[in-house]
Amino acid sequence: MNRVARYLFVSTLLAVLLPNGLLSAQTAATRRVVVRAGKLLDVKTGRTLSDQAIVIEGDKIVSVGPASDAPAGATTINLPNATVLPGLIDAHTHITFNPNFGYDTLGISIPREALTGAHNARLTLEAGFTTIRNVAARGYTDVALRDAINAGDVPGPRMLVSGPALSITGGHCDNNLLPFEYHASNEGVADGIEAVQHKTREVIKYGADLIKICATGGVLSKGDDPNAPQFTLEEMKAIVAEAHRLGHKVAAHAHGAQGVIWASEAGVDSVEHGHLMNDAAIATLKKNGTYLVPTLYLMDWQKENAARANLPDYAKRKMEMVSETGQNAAKKAFAAGVKIGMGTDAAVYPHGLNAHELAVYVRLGMTPLQAIQTATINDADLLGWSDKIGTIEPGKWADIIAVDGDPLQDITTLQHVKFVMKGGEVVKNQYAK
Repeated sequence: MNRVARYLFVSTLLAVLLPNGLLSAQTAATRRVVVRAGKLLDVKTGRTLSDQAIVIEGDKIVSVGPASDAPAGATTINLPNATVLPGLIDAHTHITFNPNFGYDTLGISIPREALTGAHNARLTLEAGFTTIRNVAARGYTDVALRDAINAGDVPGPRMLVSGPALSITGGHCDNNLLPFEYHASNEGVADGIEAVQHKTREVIKYGADLIKICATGGVLSKGDDPNAPQFTLEEMKAIVAEAHRLGHKVAAHAHGAQGVIWASEAGVDSVEHGHLMNDAAIATLKKNGTYLVPTLYLMDWQKENAARANLPDYAKRKMEMVSETGQNAAKKAFAAGVKIGMGTDAAVYPHGLNAHELAVYVRLGMTPLQAIQTATINDADLLGWSDKIGTIEPGKWADIIAVDGDPLQDITTLQHVKFVMKGGEVVKNQYAK
C-alpha cells in the first residue's frame, strides 16, 4: 500500500470510528457524576460541611462546593442523611491469607491463595477501604491480584504490594514448619549484604511496589523470638538504600525494641507492630520521623475469639506476650507524637473488620478525628499517594464512603459503611431505594 492509499485508508477508518466507538469512549471517560452529601467531613480540619456537592468526571473529583452550585445534567447520587468521607486506607494487610495458622498453612497452594485474595479484596472494598498496602504474600499472588483489580477483572481496593517478605534463614518470614529433609525455604530469604541487595532487586523485578522486611521474630511463626532482631543493622541499611535508590519504600515488621531501633536507624519508611517497644525505641521513631503502623485490634479479636482462632501453642504463648504490652506501647507512642499510620494485619482475623482498628486508637487516647486521619491523610502520606487519595478534593481519585451518624462522635460508625465509591464507580449503596 503506497503512502496516498495508506492516508486514504486511515482517514476513512477514523471517519467511521470517531462518531461511534472512539467518541463514545471519550464521553464515557468524562462522564459527570454529582454526589450530594448532607454532611461532608473535611478530614484535614475536622470541619463537617453541610449540603455539599462533589462533582466527578471520569475517576477524578473536579470540584467540591455548596449543593446549590452543582451543575445541571449530571448523574446525581443523593446522600442527604449521611456523613461522607474519603475512602479509608489500610497500610498493613495480608489480603491473600485467611486466619489459618501453623501446619494448616502447608496445605494451601499458591493458586488457592490468589483466589482467596480475590474474595478478601471484595470484602475489604465493601467495608469502605478503597486502598490497601499488602505487606507479604507468597508467590507474588498480591502482584497478580493488584494487576487483576487494575484491569477490572475482579473488584477490590487499590493495592500497593510487597510480594514475598524478606527474611533471614529461619526467621519470622521463613518457612520453619518442615524438617531438614524438605529443604523448605520461603522465596524472600536472604542472608548477608550482597544477598539482601540481590533479593531486593529481584522482588522489585517481579512487580513489588514496596519492600517488606522482617526485622525481628514474630508471633505466628515457629521457632523465633519476637524480641530478637533478625537482620543486622548493616543488612537493613543495604536493603533500604537499594529500595530507595530504585524508588521504593520499605516496611519493617518489628516487635522488639532493638529491632525497632535498628529498622528506624536504617531508614525504613514504617515500622509495623512495635508491640514490645520500650521508651528508647519510641524516641527513635519520633527522632527519625518513622511511621508506626501499630496493628492493635488483632489482640482484642484473638482474646474474644480464642477458640475460633485455634492458634498453635507456640503462637498462643507469643500472642499473650505481645498482648500484655502492645497496646500500652502504642499508647505511649501516640502521646509522644510518633507518626501513626493505620494498619490492621487483617488475616490474623477475618477481612472486612478493618475499621475496628480505629476504635482501639480512640480508646488509647486519640480523638476520633486523629484516628480517622491515620486511615486517610497519614496513610496517604506513608504510601506516597497524598496527591491521589486521603481527602475529598479536586484532582484526587473519586474514592468516597458514607455512613450514618457522626464518626467524630462515635468512631464505630465506620464499622458500618453503607456507601462506597471507588474511582467514580459505585461499589455499594445501601441508601439506594
